Amino acid sequence: MNPIFLTIILVPVVEIYLLIKIGSQIGAITTILLIFITAIVGVYYAKYEGLNTLKSGFNQLKRNETPTYEMLSGAAIAFAALLLIIPGFTTDLIGFLLIFPLTRKFIFNSLFKKFNAVNTRKNNFIDGEYEDLDERDDR
Repeated sequence: MNPIFLTIILVPVVEIYLLIKIGSQIGAITTILLIFITAIVGVYYAKYEGLNTLKSGFNQLKRNETPTYEMLSGAAIAFAALLLIIPGFTTDLIGFLLIFPLTRKFIFNSLFKKFNAVNTRKNNFIDGEYEDLDERDDR
C-alpha cells in the first residue's frame, strides 16, 4: 500500500483517538483551549524561527555561500506551521519537533545519512567498450 495514502488514513484516526482520550481525561473545554493555545504559540514561534532562518540565509548570501540548510529549514518551518494549525495532538507534536532548531537539525542529519546511503551504493557494472569479432571476420 502507498505510504502517503496510509498516512492520510492513519493520521486522522490517531488524532480522533487522542482527542477522545485526552478530552475524557481533562474535559472538552480544556482540550479545545489546549488545541487553540498550541496553534497560537506554534504559529508565533514558527514566525520567529522563520525570520531567524531568513536572516541567516541572507548572511550566507552576503558571504557568497549557498544557503542550502536555510532553504530546507524554511520549508520545514512552513510545514511545521501548517501542522500546528491543524487541530490535533500528533500533528502538534510533529510540528513542534520540526520548529525547534535542535530537533530539526537531528531530523535533517538522519535523512541526509539515509539519502547518502542510497546514493553511495556500489554499482555492479564496468564501463568499457567492446568490438564484435564476428563482424570483423566477415569483412
